Amino acid sequence: MNSEIRFGIEEEYFITDLETRCMAGQPPAAAIEQCSKALDGCFAYEMFQGQIEVASPIFTGLSQAAGYLAAARSKLRGVLKPFGLGLVSAGSHPLADWRAQQATVQPHFCQLFEDFQWVARRSLWSGLHVHVEVPAAVDRVQVMNEVLPWTPLLLALSCSSPFVEGADSGFASYRQTACDEWPRMGVPEYFEDQQAYDAYVNWLLGNGSIRQASECWWGVRPAMCYPTLELRMTDACPRLADTLCIAALFRLLVACAIEQASPGASYSPTSRRVVQENRWRAKRFGIHGAFIVEGFDRAFSARQWLLRAEQLYGDAAQQLIMPDVFAQARSMLDEGTSADRQRRVYGQTLQVGADASAALVAVVDHLLADAAR
Repeated sequence: MNSEIRFGIEEEYFITDLETRCMAGQPPAAAIEQCSKALDGCFAYEMFQGQIEVASPIFTGLSQAAGYLAAARSKLRGVLKPFGLGLVSAGSHPLADWRAQQATVQPHFCQLFEDFQWVARRSLWSGLHVHVEVPAAVDRVQVMNEVLPWTPLLLALSCSSPFVEGADSGFASYRQTACDEWPRMGVPEYFEDQQAYDAYVNWLLGNGSIRQASECWWGVRPAMCYPTLELRMTDACPRLADTLCIAALFRLLVACAIEQASPGASYSPTSRRVVQENRWRAKRFGIHGAFIVEGFDRAFSARQWLLRAEQLYGDAAQQLIMPDVFAQARSMLDEGTSADRQRRVYGQTLQVGADASAALVAVVDHLLADAAR
């Protein structure tokens, strides 16, 4: 197994007003310009002016990713602080109001707002995207089929969007629920291989459903511009350690799939239905869901499912020089996801006599602190 299998990570952030704790509707242009300079080519705009993205360089090891992203977060915080702004990395911003957000004026984003109207206008969500390189000789869609059954577990670990527009949504990842308003998000259609995938995309292009192939935004997909498989389902993670753990797990799954003689051979339309059901359970309940595992006649807890993954892939994690990845994932289960932690902070603040508004401010403060860990 290639211990230096290449990968990249994209983190999306909410720029936050440190006085009001709200998502910034229109940050000063100078602040955004300095963020761009600080990231030296790895900065990317998002749909709204109050969001930015770090698109990492290519990594060959987890320690590289840890060093780069820690430095990137630190640089951004340093640049934003003189403007009275901070950084939140989470699937949703608890105090964001979509009506107060200003669109980023770029042709691509303007077209999205024109095409999708309120669906686009209300899309105040931040995700964690992970790219893992797949050799040219290996069918990326078959690799995708091999790893898809595990993606709801990764989603469950990442859940960080319980609060939306100042209220508890009842979901661990409301971001994934909102994603279902868009076409071609969520679980990919069933494709046997890359040829079938390409034929479907070409059909969409030919009948005018999409303008470009990248408008297939599924939770896992073959990337359009890179020779990678891209994870898109997961929420942005407040804590960098959680980002790195989820990226490592996805890299591990792809690396193991690549090594198989026939990756994805057991994936079927029934498998896809199982993934869809597990995704629902993950976005609703997070790590507290009961999950379906093909071949077993009982439900799995997230902890049992993770143990199953460790039994199958633990040796490979050692070969990829990621010996602590399952221990880190277990610690996430022990402490709870960001969604769990946010709700704890909210409840504890209410218990000491604060009102709901103050409790939400406490949640934002918690997220600001987590982004600096």
